[in-house]
Amino acid sequence: MTVKVIGLIKLESQDAFEQYRSQVGQTVERYKGAISTRGVVSEILWNELHCESFGAFVELTFPSQKDAHAWAHSPEYQALVSIRSKAMKLTLFSVAV
Repeated sequence: MTVKVIGLIKLESQDAFEQYRSQVGQTVERYKGAISTRGVVSEILWNELHCESFGAFVELTFPSQKDAHAWAHSPEYQALVSIRSKAMKLTLFSVAV
């Protein structure tokens, strides 16, 4: 079953974001994933969960939940967390489709 990993992004530092973005794709690919979509939020239509504001999103695709989980907890991705923390606030979740 294909799994989508969705990231809701609130940008904190453009410089750190560019550094993170230049490396994260390699980690995704190593775990059989692909970056499907990146985008900027144009309008929040509903926010009944009262989520913190975010201005961008990313959608990754993995062949399975096991692959998505392995990527998110991999040493390669974890090595980027300190850069990511400077670059953005992130909510990341997976969806089985």
